Amino acid sequence: MSLSPVQVIADAMLDKKAKGVISLDLRPIGSAIADHFVICNADSTTAVAAIADNVIVKMQERLDRKVVRMQGLENDFWIILDFGDVVVHIFLTEYREFYRLEDLWADAPRKEYEFVPPTEPVKPASRVKPKAVAKVRASVRKVKKTESEE
Repeated sequence: MSLSPVQVIADAMLDKKAKGVISLDLRPIGSAIADHFVICNADSTTAVAAIADNVIVKMQERLDRKVVRMQGLENDFWIILDFGDVVVHIFLTEYREFYRLEDLWADAPRKEYEFVPPTEPVKPASRVKPKAVAKVRASVRKVKKTESEE
């Protein structure tokens, strides 16, 4: 059985205690920019960043897929990860409540995801991040430092 990118993303979000994890199937809407949106929120910028990092890691590990474009890593209020056919939105809770992205796509079929405890022992996760995540985070810090010096 092949893994669905949407399921891998939802599982990665739930691993880091994301809230309100949903997916929207945008295929029936002909003008959509992707096949699916996967949306979640968290109560702190630290949690938003951790969820984003975990999504990037799990997509690479499980499906060998890299993020095509990303936005929002400089402040961690609303991070967008574009995997081509799936676009991931990770919000700080108050931003999700303000923008209500899923209401804009209310016609799209919606699926909600909840954490299900594993039935088998889980092997310890690697503490090493893939190079892509580390490089992106380092470049964002460098840009912030440069902007603050100006």
